[in-house]
Amino acid sequence: MADTPSRSLPFGTLVAAMVTPFTADGAVDFEATAALAARLVDDGCDGLVVSGTTGETSTLEDSEKEDLYRVVAETVGDRARVIAGTGTNHTSHSIEMARRAERAGAHAQLVVTPYYNKPTQSGVLAHFDAIADASDLPIMIYDIPGRSGIPIATETMLRLAENPKIVALKDAKADFAAVTRVLASTDLDVYSGDDGLTLPWMAAGAVGVVSVSAHVATAAFRALVDAAAAGDFAEARRLHFQLDPVIRAVMTHIPGAVSAKHILHLQGVLPNDVVRLPLVGADEHEIAALRADLAEAGWELPPVGARRSTGA
Repeated sequence: MADTPSRSLPFGTLVAAMVTPFTADGAVDFEATAALAARLVDDGCDGLVVSGTTGETSTLEDSEKEDLYRVVAETVGDRARVIAGTGTNHTSHSIEMARRAERAGAHAQLVVTPYYNKPTQSGVLAHFDAIADASDLPIMIYDIPGRSGIPIATETMLRLAENPKIVALKDAKADFAAVTRVLASTDLDVYSGDDGLTLPWMAAGAVGVVSVSAHVATAAFRALVDAAAAGDFAEARRLHFQLDPVIRAVMTHIPGAVSAKHILHLQGVLPNDVVRLPLVGADEHEIAALRADLAEAGWELPPVGARRSTGA
């Protein structure tokens, strides 16, 4: 892992939104989880989100999430920040998950905008404040209206930034003007929530990225984040272009959890690419599109063959 200024940040700078490995019959594979966490940190990640969207949090039981937090925290120790995905659309449930994460040894928590309910901005503010008040874990807010159904208004974000427990924002709504105002008006550490926007977000002052594609191209993302942080934008731009087809492969054809697991399996990192319903494994057309993007990046992956597993 690179020795970077991220050591002083509560969430790191290159944060992998970890997949949750499963066994062939669909149980959580804690051994594979530990191995993946160690590999990501060895290759340059200084933060790991456990049981986030890419970790298929919606299909995990609370006890499985708590065990995942504990396994990853015990595996990486103080080499990386373990960020527990605790947010739900039920405030008291989110508080319970925050307490479980704290008990399991997580360093911080990622809390998404309450989804489906479509609360008012006053409700959004009260939701995050209640979670912050219930635990000592610092919070990274996750603003992703494409999944939650509502954006967090900039005025609401400015008010949330006044809470000392709320220290970071993962932005996944691609509103550059809104993020600029947050960067200019608060002390929040801002992270790109879109792999492909890492460079422009960091050029404006973001500290890093919470990334799915970093699973399969960790070293290149580490180099991109470090170059941008150092102000070497010529090198950062070169890496941005180099990573573009990889990001397209992971993020544009099928859900990131499916594509990341499939590539990790082909790379020999995961024993299978099993996902839980309602996610399903990639079909032959989706795999062909994914592989075409990776071929553009100069990658050569082994054929799918008999090693590939289908969804449970």
